[in-house]
Amino acid sequence: MAVAMRAARMAGARGEVPVGAAVFGADGTLLAEAGNEVEARCDASAHAELLAMRAAARRLGRPRLEGCLLAVTLEPCPMCAAAAAHFRIGTIQFAAYDPKGGGIDHGPRLFDRAGALHRPDVVGGVREREAADLLTRFFRALRRPPSP
Repeated sequence: MAVAMRAARMAGARGEVPVGAAVFGADGTLLAEAGNEVEARCDASAHAELLAMRAAARRLGRPRLEGCLLAVTLEPCPMCAAAAAHFRIGTIQFAAYDPKGGGIDHGPRLFDRAGALHRPDVVGGVREREAADLLTRFFRALRRPPSP
């Protein structure tokens, strides 16, 4: 999660929503890391998870990430959770829960659905406070009125 947290802080410094993700191989090797790039790419799908999973798949030279761990600083949204299923991620570990936009423990709960394509192991709440504080500070600064 430390790698994902670093990527989240870097994304926030670039003006992106501070979410970071990292993909580790079955042996624990870091395969890829990314922070959100939605604003920079003008691409609503440029979430940290998608960028990291795509890069990991390219590095491995295959479209499936069986046995890999996806660490992400915020509960994946439905789009990213569905992508993780298609990539066949072995485990998803996330930090902060997202009651408003999450797709795993909140919202559609994609992996609990009868027709789920793939059900990775999921561990939520890892370094939750740290990730939640990072997001809270980012959004508070955005809402702060400009100084005179």
